[in-house]
Amino acid sequence: MPVVTKKYQITIPKEVRESLGIKAGDEVVFVRTKEGYVIKPLEEFLREMAEMAKGIEETVEEARAGLARGIERSLRELEGRE
Repeated sequence: MPVVTKKYQITIPKEVRESLGIKAGDEVVFVRTKEGYVIKPLEEFLREMAEMAKGIEETVEEARAGLARGIERSLRELEGRE
């Protein structure tokens, strides 16, 4: 069982390193999930994030414009109720 040192470091057990494909010098991330934290190699995490982002076609500007249109429409609807 790994122990946290005074410098808040741990040694990842060999079977976990091998299972995740982690080697000395690799960077890892701790991803928060509903069940707790998951450790992932940074490259795997970045690939997953890139895959998730593939379906995002809007730019930030387009999203802001759409939000502004929605707010304006809601305000007009509220004004019509008074």
